[in-house]
Amino acid sequence: MNNKVVLIGCGNVGMAYAYSLMNQRTTVTELALIDIDLERVSGEVLDLNHCNQFADTKLKVKVGDYTDCRDAKIVVICAGSNQNVGETRMDLIHKNSKIFATIVSNVMENYFDGIFVVATNPLDVMTYLTLKYSKLPPNRVIGSGTTLDTARLRYLLSEKVGICTNNIESYVIGEHGDSEFVPWSNASIALKNINEFLTTDEMMRIEEEVRNSAYEIINKKGATAYGIGICLTGITKAILEDKNIVLTVSSYDKENDICISTPAVVNSKGVREKLFIPLTDEETKKLEDSIQTIKEAIRNI
Repeated sequence: MNNKVVLIGCGNVGMAYAYSLMNQRTTVTELALIDIDLERVSGEVLDLNHCNQFADTKLKVKVGDYTDCRDAKIVVICAGSNQNVGETRMDLIHKNSKIFATIVSNVMENYFDGIFVVATNPLDVMTYLTLKYSKLPPNRVIGSGTTLDTARLRYLLSEKVGICTNNIESYVIGEHGDSEFVPWSNASIALKNINEFLTTDEMMRIEEEVRNSAYEIINKKGATAYGIGICLTGITKAILEDKNIVLTVSSYDKENDICISTPAVVNSKGVREKLFIPLTDEETKKLEDSIQTIKEAIRNI
């Protein structure tokens, strides 16, 4: 089995993902690292390969180039300008759209026939651009979306009510950004409605904490990395292991011609289908606002 993954962009997020792959049991057989800083990449490759004795996955790691995309199952893009203190994700749009035009062109020139997974911000816009630049079928271009935001939500709910995250069914949807929201009308814990555990005020405080988590982490340590790294590993496993798992990835919405996060079934084909959950009038308005935010960002490129 040749389950090669190509990682483009070996900064904080990219290397958190690579290290996460080493520490989880996956079916990845080879990891090729691509970055403009070749000296750093060669050092990262050495460091990761030295983990093999103790790693659950005996993963071959190498310094890669774009020719590695030819037989790769997945290309993960973490390249781009980082979000600095005081910046929103949307502030990165002009810098990163230019970077992506070059990256995606280089990948496709090498006959890539797999699945793109995008982690660069502004996430929904970069996922949309990857789809347009690559001209691949929409199911084969996936953004990490609100998978991390959903993980943050479930962590906070678990801490609040004292129940394992595996028994919490609640999602963050919409833009991966300031207009994201929680459709609380669909939230449950161990099949019981969320209202049996939390007041409306408590829900709103938790939702606000989720929305501001990235800003808080960036203010305190300069960047987010571990959370998104392990989410990318989860998406990778969903694809390579044909899991048919529901994740809030960012994928193409044909009706609005954007990429946006909703619960979606992810398997070896990429996004098998988007799941549209019933929303209240207030939640529908929030989703519409999120859609317009992404549309406006795309128009401004």
